[in-house]
Amino acid sequence: MIYVALLRGINVGGNNKVDMKELKKTFEEAGMSAVKTYINSGNIIFADDQHAQDELPSILEAAILSQFDLSIKVLVYSIEEFRRIAGSLPETWTNDQDMKSDVWFLWPEADNAAVLDELTIKPEIDRVNYVPGAVLWSVDKAHAAKSGMQKVIGTKLYKLVTIRNVNTVRKLLVLMEETSAD
Repeated sequence: MIYVALLRGINVGGNNKVDMKELKKTFEEAGMSAVKTYINSGNIIFADDQHAQDELPSILEAAILSQFDLSIKVLVYSIEEFRRIAGSLPETWTNDQDMKSDVWFLWPEADNAAVLDELTIKPEIDRVNYVPGAVLWSVDKAHAAKSGMQKVIGTKLYKLVTIRNVNTVRKLLVLMEETSAD
């Protein structure tokens, strides 16, 4: 089975520094195969047929703690789950000079449609959708500072998400598909 692991809070603002080559090695030593990292923000594609998906986060978190002495939370999505989430993104959503579009990947305890009730959504500015496993958010860059979504920073909910921009999400899906085809 092909998976992607999304690590929360590594290599952000000089904190929780993790070398991607070392992280790849850590995943391999934990028994994962076909391991690939993508950019420096904690995105790892891998294959595993030995464990149930719900066992993988704790295995990987323990390996990261052992290797790097960092307590890092890990979300794991199967290729099918990730394909569904990425496929829910409107094609017109971009992350460029005009638009900011992100996927807020949710830990299980926050993963339900009621999560939208915890967000300050300004319909005239924010475009927000829930899909199982994630909240999809987009805003025109000219209005980003006015977005109600900024108010989630520092809240309990914010600790239960890891965010990737849509460009990263789309690239991760391509890499997962390539790994699946190998």
